[in-house]
Amino acid sequence: MADDCLFCKIQAGEIPSDKVYSDEEIYAFRDVNPAAPTHILLIPRKHIARISDAGVEDEGLLGRMVLRANALAAQEGLHDGFRYVWNCGPKAGQTVAHIHLHLLGGRQMTWPPG
Repeated sequence: MADDCLFCKIQAGEIPSDKVYSDEEIYAFRDVNPAAPTHILLIPRKHIARISDAGVEDEGLLGRMVLRANALAAQEGLHDGFRYVWNCGPKAGQTVAHIHLHLLGGRQMTWPPG
């Protein structure tokens, strides 16, 4: 846990969130500024600043995050489709330096995304 990290504080319960899932490795909560009717953020409890900082030792964790996102998409009824987004760095739109997987759904997605 990084002392000054917003997402570390959220997963530790220091800052309130609308939790949708929690286990020893992953915490998922609804985005406070949703970009779609369903907008869930999945974060690892391990602090990793950027997805490009993940190492081989994080391979299993990242895979489990995707599988959990699949389960949450089904739980949310996103059978018509959904989108996953990983932002890496400020130019990509990453505003919190803790990796997070966006699960977006409940509306028509467009391409290109940004």
